[in-house]
Amino acid sequence: EALLLVNSASGATTIASAGDKDTERLQAFVRIDHERSHRTGFPEVVFAEGKTPEQVCAILDDMAKHVIARKDSTAAAADQSNPTPFLTAILATRVTPEQYKEMLALPLKYGTLSYDTASRVATMHPTNIDTTIHNNNHSNAPKPRIVVASAGTTDIPVCEEAAVVLEAAGVNVDRVYDAGVAGLHRIINATPRLRDPSVRCVIVCAGMDGALPSVVGGLVNCPVIAVPTSIGYGASFGGVSALLTMLNTCSPGVGVVNIDNGFGAAAMAYKMIHSSATAAAAAAAKKESK
Repeated sequence: EALLLVNSASGATTIASAGDKDTERLQAFVRIDHERSHRTGFPEVVFAEGKTPEQVCAILDDMAKHVIARKDSTAAAADQSNPTPFLTAILATRVTPEQYKEMLALPLKYGTLSYDTASRVATMHPTNIDTTIHNNNHSNAPKPRIVVASAGTTDIPVCEEAAVVLEAAGVNVDRVYDAGVAGLHRIINATPRLRDPSVRCVIVCAGMDGALPSVVGGLVNCPVIAVPTSIGYGASFGGVSALLTMLNTCSPGVGVVNIDNGFGAAAMAYKMIHSSATAAAAAAAKKESK
């Protein structure tokens, strides 16, 4: 059985359980994990590379249908009437401009698409869902921020994949681009931004020698996520040399994700700041109850 949207006599949208031909068609090539955001704290995101435009659109449309259905089924609950951004974020990464052009020509039932060229991320906007990011932090404390830094300009697409995913999840992002070690003054000049009290994590994307994450790791007191990129000449081996440099860092507190994996870095960074914020809120509540 599957969740279906049904218009009742009153015009309200409700959820019914029935056989769904769209779901049967989807299951011929995909099994969507609609509960991933509740289970792991971060939603499933579509990796579009290798998929047809028809497959990507079908998956995104089904995701939007379930987001709408979940909102409608829980609208009476005060804490669910305004879904948090990470629950409503529906994204596809590695979407080429050619794929997106074909996707725009395909019919969608449950939302509309937008596209960010730099990051190659397509966003599905579910119908009648407000995905505006609201800052519900009424305290004087600054909202947690993540810095995304690149060693060179050619690393920016990977940086933007991380940044756009984080922004879709409601995170404040500060970008520091073209700050590689060949001109060490550039990252030194950015130190005040890296050390700002609101910064909870720094994502550093670098190809070539891959040295920048180690430098940043020696400048900040927050976690650093290193992303090797496939930028470089022959002996860079498509990012393998940068990956090995980062894995061998002597700066403590530097974690490494796979080559060109901006999305993976964003998901890790989000979980870091979200879990720490959740723990802090629980500790404050416990202290207040005593």
